[in-house]
Amino acid sequence: MWTMKKISKTVLLALGLIVTTAYAQEQTSPSATQVPDAVQSMRKDRPEEQQFSYDELRRFARAFALVKNQYVEPITDKELIDAAIDGMMSQLDPHSTYLDAEDMQDLQEDTDGEFGGLGIEIGEEKGHVKIIAPIEGTPAAKAGVLPGDLVVKINGDSMKDKPMREVIKLLRGEPGSLVTLTLDRAGMPIDLDVKRELIKVRSVRSKMIDEVAYIRISQFQGNTLSDLATQIRAFKKEPKSLILDLRNDPGGLLNVSVGVVQVFADTKGTIVSTKARNQVVEEYSRYTPDNVLGGATNLSDLPKWLQTVPMVVLINVGSASASEIVAGALQDFKRATIMGNPSFGKGSVQVVLSIDDETGLKLTTARYYTPHGRSIQAKGIMPDILVSDTEKGDLFSYQREVDLKDHLKNDVSTEAKPKVEEEPKAELDKMYEFGSDEDFQLQQALNHLRGLPVNQGVISIKTEEAAKEDVVETSDTATPEAKTATEQAVENLSVPAAKPADPKASDKALDKALDKVREPKND
Repeated sequence: MWTMKKISKTVLLALGLIVTTAYAQEQTSPSATQVPDAVQSMRKDRPEEQQFSYDELRRFARAFALVKNQYVEPITDKELIDAAIDGMMSQLDPHSTYLDAEDMQDLQEDTDGEFGGLGIEIGEEKGHVKIIAPIEGTPAAKAGVLPGDLVVKINGDSMKDKPMREVIKLLRGEPGSLVTLTLDRAGMPIDLDVKRELIKVRSVRSKMIDEVAYIRISQFQGNTLSDLATQIRAFKKEPKSLILDLRNDPGGLLNVSVGVVQVFADTKGTIVSTKARNQVVEEYSRYTPDNVLGGATNLSDLPKWLQTVPMVVLINVGSASASEIVAGALQDFKRATIMGNPSFGKGSVQVVLSIDDETGLKLTTARYYTPHGRSIQAKGIMPDILVSDTEKGDLFSYQREVDLKDHLKNDVSTEAKPKVEEEPKAELDKMYEFGSDEDFQLQQALNHLRGLPVNQGVISIKTEEAAKEDVVETSDTATPEAKTATEQAVENLSVPAAKPADPKASDKALDKALDKVREPKND
């Protein structure tokens, strides 16, 4: 069994919406990179020494003894201590938590991308567990599980309104063990006995769409960079443009996200920087594997077109943490056009600290910043071109970081506005798969790369207002270039236009783009 002995005392994390971990090697030569001015110029007040009070510890011991001796039901010391630690962590930000032995094993499985299970992608729909898709070649696919099936029961227990985390635990188990699924397929009940196998999650998928390379990263895991390199080398011809899909990517390993940026952008500058409570700034400019992740993936022999062809990055409300690092860096470097919806807005860093051989703490210790010093915390990445999930509006309506109780405040810029009420979602006859012909945002990305008009779908008033505020807020720190590399390359494919002499031309172009968002859309 995996124990805390196998990881370092302080392992740097960039955690997403699910339980994942991220490791990052300390920079061996900090002078090799430059800290963004916006981060460097922050206040560096010396923190006061935190005096440990034994009086407070005695107070806790007194409370422990009272509960232990007088509670109506017997309770073990371990139960009390676990509850006390869990309660202490719950008073911090939403991403700081106590990790028991089971949580630690789940964390390792998510990081490695290997676990005993059935091989299905699931989602929630009106309190029901819905099959998004069975993974090809897995027990679920062999047993006949289909997209759109509803999981009514697992081993006889109802799944109605069951938290998704609990559902996942019930589906996973030792390879070779049986699980009984009761499915609802168009009103018809179906019982299936499925034997679990070792599932290896593919975090990278790719294909050619005409002359456009489409690459989807669903999570930043230990094998993501090697998988990405393999997928890239498998392309038989050089594409004319590129789409990187980070939608519903909850994040993962920090240094892997740095490596992904390195694949697509020719830069030697800071890709992401972090700042802790003691004002110590760490910057990361190159992918550096450590002894936990194993050997390095060779990124030097990848084709040069990865850093030159026009590029679009797709994001949505489910894009968080490490995926926001990638999108933010490529946006700051003017390497790609960002399309889709505003991202989740998780701009904090966690470390895993061991308590004993099996348990630990996941503790928020720093905020992270894009190459230009932007903080994504409780704000997210604002796309260059807003496009709703579907032509009729947004389909996904997850809570964002700003909606979470006790979230960290953004120390650089104005936070996004929290939800006041649930926004209406678009109704679909069936759920589409990312990368399919029914994928509306993907089709608009293809239109953009081909120089065709982009249908933005239905943009909510709230999102439109947030986009305009973001333009105003970042105008003072924007770089002089008015176009991303992708926008310039696409323009070169069409009729050449003279470069405007007006130094505020980029601002006017942004205003004009925002005006288009307000135009009425066809249902």
